[in-house]
Amino acid sequence: MSGSASPFLESIRGHMMVRCYSRRTVGTYLYWIRYFIVFHQKKHPKDMGPGEVEAFLTWLAVERNVAAGTQAIALNALAYLYNKFLEQPLGDVSGFRRTTRQPKLPTVLTPLEVKKILTHLEGTHRLMAAMLYGSGLRRIELVRLRVKDVDLDYQQLRIWQAKGGKHRLTTLAPELIQLLRAQILRVKSCLLDDLEIAGYGGVWMPDALARKYPSASRELAWQYLFPASRLSIDPQDKVLRRHHYDESSFNKIIRSAAKACDIGKPVSSHTLRHSFATHLLQSGADIRTVQQQLGHSDVTTTEIYTHVLQRGAQGVRSPLSQLLKGLEQTALG
Repeated sequence: MSGSASPFLESIRGHMMVRCYSRRTVGTYLYWIRYFIVFHQKKHPKDMGPGEVEAFLTWLAVERNVAAGTQAIALNALAYLYNKFLEQPLGDVSGFRRTTRQPKLPTVLTPLEVKKILTHLEGTHRLMAAMLYGSGLRRIELVRLRVKDVDLDYQQLRIWQAKGGKHRLTTLAPELIQLLRAQILRVKSCLLDDLEIAGYGGVWMPDALARKYPSASRELAWQYLFPASRLSIDPQDKVLRRHHYDESSFNKIIRSAAKACDIGKPVSSHTLRHSFATHLLQSGADIRTVQQQLGHSDVTTTEIYTHVLQRGAQGVRSPLSQLLKGLEQTALG
């Protein structure tokens, strides 16, 4: 078990892939399972149990000071390992120490700052950024969009297998429809070129869908809306494919645009999603509606954006404001 390619970890990978877990989730779970094994001096998980899991999670909180979300992901990975893969019920592991690290308040751009970034960007990058802000998408949700997920008639996007494996619908700004039509035409042209290349295996499809729709990987509807600039060999099945746009590269583009616009805030692609939520609430949208648009399981997650809208700290008016107001009146008098 000395590496991610060990037979044990590879068997877990296969177990998850057959059950249609996303590659991202598979990679994340394998990371934490391997970390857990290494932490316990490579002892086999079958020979460990709740005590070892609690010790590992406590160490993450105390020594690594990880965020609550990170600790929860590690727990989910180990729960999958024991409950589903090993079929060795984990039982009660509530005795671990919870992380005390406080979540950060989201960085939010003003509408003017969003406009500056969009104006700075061009072509496909501008469209991608506009969709992040206009539809409140996560970066991975944007790059995983397929042509069929864009509903121009009803002005909505279909998001499949989002965080937590959930599906949802989110709004689509009508101002983007013509740009999206042009983007779909570019995807079609790219597909026609790819189909002429010997050995091209079509776009990647989840195993269950690949079996159900064997020809779908070569159809326009299933192509990524924002495809990669070049073909590559799929590391899983060694087939020549065109993957989606690289999400980390796009994040660098957003950061660079914010820097070029002299926006003095830490900006990433996720900042546009934060801004979408905050601006919706600011315009009077109901928090439940915003929760649905973002795909949050719990409304308390969405409520963090209400803090940004409150004046000062928790809506408290600073005494300095009253003092300065009094000084101004005295000066005028």
